[in-house]
Amino acid sequence: MIMAALRHSILGLSLALLASASVDAQSGISTETVAAPAQPNTFTLPTAGKVDREVWHPSDLGRYAVRNVTRPTLTVFQPVGKPSPASVIIAPGGAFLGLEMDKEGWEVARWFANHGVTAFVLKYRTLPTPADQKIFVAELDKMIAGQKAAFAPPADTPAEALADGIAALRHVRANAATFGIDPKRVGFMGFSAGGFLTRSVVEKGGADRPDFAAPIYPNMAAMTVPADAPPIFVAIAADDFLLAREKGLPLLDSYRAAGKSIEFHLFSLGGHGFGAGPAGSPAEGWLELMYRWMRTQGLLATEKK
Repeated sequence: MIMAALRHSILGLSLALLASASVDAQSGISTETVAAPAQPNTFTLPTAGKVDREVWHPSDLGRYAVRNVTRPTLTVFQPVGKPSPASVIIAPGGAFLGLEMDKEGWEVARWFANHGVTAFVLKYRTLPTPADQKIFVAELDKMIAGQKAAFAPPADTPAEALADGIAALRHVRANAATFGIDPKRVGFMGFSAGGFLTRSVVEKGGADRPDFAAPIYPNMAAMTVPADAPPIFVAIAADDFLLAREKGLPLLDSYRAAGKSIEFHLFSLGGHGFGAGPAGSPAEGWLELMYRWMRTQGLLATEKK
């Protein structure tokens, strides 16, 4: 079920890229590559491999995407104006085969920084794919068509991605004084596959699990809710395939059955991958909803918890 969901995630991304300059007719993914953009204020995590194999390519509307990540990093976005003690780690999506760094990472981080919240974009390790972009796109076409390809979405959050998520939480907390944040108000949020990862750090993070979490258009299946599970904020569109494939709302039911705090927003339209919420769409403004939720949870107050 998770593999099918992630395959649809790649297809949704492909359709969003059809307006790009040089794209494959079936997948819509660009066959061109680009140089890695400047990434100031970036720290390499201790889980990093020795060899950098990244391939950057255009996403929609001039945005960036990356695959073959072997050296996970955190990019820090410092708050503008009066900072709050809260911080959030942001995990982009991409079916664990790539990462939508702009749409589901940097853009969201800038929004939080502009609202006084320190944000960290996590570039976590992805599954290996062919180095040649044209070969990658050809294999992606096969995968989308349901044929055997050189790669496939995983059945669950890969161990490498989970390790990077936990390493990110540890790094942020260990350097809380440097970043000017409260180590007890560190959140984790993610989009699509990043939402899968968010669920995983809540379920399997142990003592390192986040203080609050926000899986956005994630896997909506039931989850194992730990006794010390943090409050979570969930947002998804009614026409998202990840919601349509479930009977009811198993993720919400799991959290409610465990007696844990959950806020849920279901938008009438938006499909899969609405990012920060396009202007004029039902999902526009969901970040403000999350910010208000953080405030009601006491995460933004300057007094010590």
